[in-house]
Amino acid sequence: MAYSIRRMERGDIPQVSRIDREAFPTQWPPPSYHNELQNRMAYYIVAIDDSRPLSDAGPSMPGAPRFRRWSGWWQRIFGKKQAPSSRVQDYIIGFAGIWLMVDEAHITNIAVTREYRGRGIGELLLLATIDLARKLGARIVTLEVRLSNTVAQNLYEKYGFTRAGIRHG
Repeated sequence: MAYSIRRMERGDIPQVSRIDREAFPTQWPPPSYHNELQNRMAYYIVAIDDSRPLSDAGPSMPGAPRFRRWSGWWQRIFGKKQAPSSRVQDYIIGFAGIWLMVDEAHITNIAVTREYRGRGIGELLLLATIDLARKLGARIVTLEVRLSNTVAQNLYEKYGFTRAGIRHG
């Protein structure tokens, strides 16, 4: 399978919101990704299954142009060559976000749709957010994870994250 990462766009919000509800069903209120995309401190990326057709993506936003592979934003941040654009609805399988505050990046969320868990997509998103934070000038990356989410904790420890404390509740 071929996967790619690109910046989240407004047309991605329905798919991202579905993944968010699936991954974090008890979170209230749900995040407003419309607001997050306008937040100057926030940076969101999505993981895409490049082999999945439009019909598998669920309801799409009529008239919302979609671009495959690396966007111009990604090229500026990561120095990757931009692929030719195609107006195809991408099948989003996960997303991640960071907030950049001076020289600290805080990972706000990493979520992968249930169907794609256990395939390394969460790790791909984690590495992409760390790389993005580094390119944006962050000297430290922080995150919070539920005490019960040992799979995520093991992944974070694999990449050098250490426990700084526990917030009850």
